[in-house]
Amino acid sequence: MTTLSAFREFTNTLEEQEQIMPVLFVGHGSPMNGIEDTAFSRRWTQMAKEIPVPKAVLVVSAHWFTRGTKITAMDFPETIHDFGGFPKALFEVQYPAPGNPALAKETAALVHSAHVELDHDWGLDHGTWTIVRHMYPQANIPVLQLSIDYTKAPQYHYDLAKELYALRKKGVLIMGSGNMVHNLGMVAWDKINVEGYAYEWATTINDKFKELIMDGNHKALISYSALGKEAMLAIPTPEHYLPLLYTAGLATGKDPISFFNDQAVGGSLTMTSVKFG
Repeated sequence: MTTLSAFREFTNTLEEQEQIMPVLFVGHGSPMNGIEDTAFSRRWTQMAKEIPVPKAVLVVSAHWFTRGTKITAMDFPETIHDFGGFPKALFEVQYPAPGNPALAKETAALVHSAHVELDHDWGLDHGTWTIVRHMYPQANIPVLQLSIDYTKAPQYHYDLAKELYALRKKGVLIMGSGNMVHNLGMVAWDKINVEGYAYEWATTINDKFKELIMDGNHKALISYSALGKEAMLAIPTPEHYLPLLYTAGLATGKDPISFFNDQAVGGSLTMTSVKFG
């Protein structure tokens, strides 16, 4: 399935269902969640059983930060081990899900606010495969990644996401992968295994983000720098937060909203995840 006509044949066989595909923001945390049986990874497995089986998965990962917006467009994306200092077993993981070049081309065509480059050099980084391999262990569903343009302001990412809404009606699961609160420089490594340990500021801002999400106050989420010092501690750099704005941009006012894996790790990280729809 490597031509645009093949993709259209693929999507045209899909009826627009009464319940469109949900959108997920997933806190991915440590790469070790990709191979360990944790409360987080078990919930990812369960989530896949609770939602319709997607025709494809499109992930906006915190770990593909580029100049310009790109989408993976190869037949078989490689499994990228973009980390260091972890056990050998983690580096040995391969997640051989296919890509879908035709879907990549069609997705790029949906975006009119920017040029989306078809990329053949990246693959699936740990922001994607550590989650998706628990959800779809047979690796039989096409998986693509959309990059985050680091030169653009938050509003750009939110607006771009809105242009991808048609994919929800065609059976594509769109997922943002990052962490709402992500400050590695302040992690309490001596308490990394203390369940739910969080600094007060981390709890405060995480609760604020959840409140804004439930209220549909996307303007405040976009202008997160105005939320005070807690937000600046939670988001010292934007790459792990911006995937949340993609999922918010894809949500509608009719989508039910629920949270999962709502737990802190090491004081300054939260795994809080959101299901829209």
